[in-house]
Amino acid sequence: MNTMRRCPSSTVRLATCVLAALVASGVLEAQRGEAPPGAPPAGREAGPGRGGGQGGPGRGGPPPTPRSAAAFDLTGTWVAVVTEDWRWRMVTPPKNDVASVPLNGEGRKVAAAWDLDQDNASGNQCRAFGAAGIMRQPLRVQVSWQDDRTLKLETDAGQQTRLFRFVAPETTSAIGSSEWTWQGASTAEWVKQAQSRGLGFGGRGGSDASGGTLKVVTTQMKAGYLRKNGVPYSDQARLTEYFDVVQERNGTPWLVVTTVVEDPQYLTQPFITSTQFKKQADASGWEPTPCSSVW
Repeated sequence: MNTMRRCPSSTVRLATCVLAALVASGVLEAQRGEAPPGAPPAGREAGPGRGGGQGGPGRGGPPPTPRSAAAFDLTGTWVAVVTEDWRWRMVTPPKNDVASVPLNGEGRKVAAAWDLDQDNASGNQCRAFGAAGIMRQPLRVQVSWQDDRTLKLETDAGQQTRLFRFVAPETTSAIGSSEWTWQGASTAEWVKQAQSRGLGFGGRGGSDASGGTLKVVTTQMKAGYLRKNGVPYSDQARLTEYFDVVQERNGTPWLVVTTVVEDPQYLTQPFITSTQFKKQADASGWEPTPCSSVW
């Protein structure tokens, strides 16, 4: 599979940094009890498409569905662009190579005991393709809407399917099964921040600037690997992901996935990574292959 591409341009890097700054500023303002710049005054609707437009709750109509209220278009085929962490992503690292992962003593013992033959014999070839590790694989993903409230993400490597359901976080257990799975149970929400001026991606500012982030929280995952060489996460892990789409000046879309893994059993602190994908014009290169730790 050809996943080697040129490193994203400075435009993409700048856009990613600015997105992080905007989210951080919004959090600080919310903690002070202040509305972020450009937010509608109390008692006023946010305008068309944000609760006050025709057919929205401001006119007595039903609220927009997550699909119609999407902050950006995530559908299509995306290819991972591997420009960092090559030794851990493009090949299976050597046993005991746990560098940069904040494992505790128990986690290091589990990593040191990794046995590929045992995984294969026990039918656990997909441990490195669970939700907490799969987006770091050199792969392609296809995203589509399964229905108006569910996003579906499919991978060619490992042939996995993830479903992002737009429901309240407290109902996560209701959408999952009685058994933990490799992809777990995921709840999603669009997180938007109003903006009044400057630093708008693809726009000229204004009180109704578009944009936002897709936040996905996943639990109920079977114990798996953060890397193909047995670096573990437990079935008590919690995965939080932020999906952002930015564009280069030539209009090329890039998907930036920020992943936060929290695991009270094996990690001393959250394990955070950022992974970039470039949108393809079609599905060329899509090569479904079963789970394998051999590269």
